[in-house]
Amino acid sequence: MSNRRLRIGVLFGGRSAEHEVSILSARNVIAALDPARFEAVPIGIARDGRWLLQSTERLLCDKGDPRLARIDAAGPSVSLVAPADTAARSAVGKLDAIFPVLHGTQGEDGSVQGLLELVGIPYVGAGVLGSAIGMDKDVMKRLLRDAGIPVARFMVVRRSDFRREPTAILREIESLGCPLFVKPANLGSSVGISRVIARGQLPAALETAFDYDLKAVVEEAVAGREIECSVLGNDAPVASIPGEIVVTHADGFYSYDAKYLDDYGTTLKIPAPLDAATIREVQRLAVETFRTLECSGLARVDFFLRADGQLLVNEINTLPGFTAVSMYPKLWAASGVPPQELVTRLIDLAIERHEHRSGLRSVFSLRTARSERPLQAL
Repeated sequence: MSNRRLRIGVLFGGRSAEHEVSILSARNVIAALDPARFEAVPIGIARDGRWLLQSTERLLCDKGDPRLARIDAAGPSVSLVAPADTAARSAVGKLDAIFPVLHGTQGEDGSVQGLLELVGIPYVGAGVLGSAIGMDKDVMKRLLRDAGIPVARFMVVRRSDFRREPTAILREIESLGCPLFVKPANLGSSVGISRVIARGQLPAALETAFDYDLKAVVEEAVAGREIECSVLGNDAPVASIPGEIVVTHADGFYSYDAKYLDDYGTTLKIPAPLDAATIREVQRLAVETFRTLECSGLARVDFFLRADGQLLVNEINTLPGFTAVSMYPKLWAASGVPPQELVTRLIDLAIERHEHRSGLRSVFSLRTARSERPLQAL
C-alpha cells in the first residue's frame, strides 16, 4: 500500500460576488489539511476566469480582511481538461481530489461540480443537482415546502416580469406584509440583500437584487432567533450542535458587513442556548433538509426560531464558509470535530462517493440485461 500523500486541489476565488470570502475560506482549509496525509495544491480562479496556480505560503500569510484578499495574477496557468502533456496540466500535476471552496454562482451552483464529474476527479461537497438546488433559493424553498418542511412565506419575482408589469407585481407582494427581505435567488454571503421596512423601498430593493440575478426572492421578515446547524456525511449524514447568531450591526440583519467587516457586528453563541427538545428538532430538520435537497458531504442549514417555538428553515448552504468567523467549522469544533479532522473527513467522503459512483454501469447492453433479468411473461 502506498504511503504517498494525496494531492488535494483547493479551488477558490471565482467570478461571483463572493470572490474575496472564498479566498479567506481557502486559506483556512489549507491550514487545516493534515500535512502527513495531504499536499495542498492551491488553484485560484481570477475574476476574468483564468485558473492560476497559487502559493500556499502567500495564502497562509494573507490577512483575514476580505477587502485585502487577492488572487496572485502572476501564477502559472492551469487546466484540468487540457491534454496531460501541456504546460497548463503539467503545472498542476495529478490531483487525487478537489476541495472547491467556491461560494456563489459559477462555483457553488453545480457549474464546477459538472466539470469535475466530466474529468473524473473526486470533489468535496454536493453533486451537480444538490449544488444547483442549494444555490437557487426559489427552487430550494419550493422543494422544502412540498416536502412538508416549514419555511417562511415567500414570492419569486423575475426581472423580465417586473420590468413589464411593476405595478401588478408590487400589489401582489403586499400579501406578504412588511417588513420584507429581498434577495437575489442565486447568491450567498448576504450579497445583494435588502431589508425593506417601508413599501416605497421595494422597487429599489428589487433592482438591487436584479443586479446580481434574473430572479429575486421576496420573503416575509420573521421575528425570531437565527439558528444554524452543520451537517456532515453522505448516505448517513449527522448534524452538529446548533449555534445562534445575534446581530448587533447597524444594518439590523446578518448582512455582508455584519459577517465579515465589523468585528462587533455579531455575536456567535456556540452552543445555542436551547432546550434539549429544540436541539433535537433542529438537528432532525437539518438532516431532513440535507436529504430532501440531494446534498452530500457537507452543508449548513439556517433556521429561524419564533417566540412560539416554531422552527422555519431559511436556507441551506452547500459550500459554507471556512473563514475565521464561519459557523460551519466552529459548530463542528464545538461538537468534538476539530478543523483538521473535519477537512480529512470531508476529503474521505468525497473519495468514497466517487468510488461508489464509479462502480455504476455506464454502458447498457440489452443482451446482458436479458441474461441477468429474464423478461417476465405478461
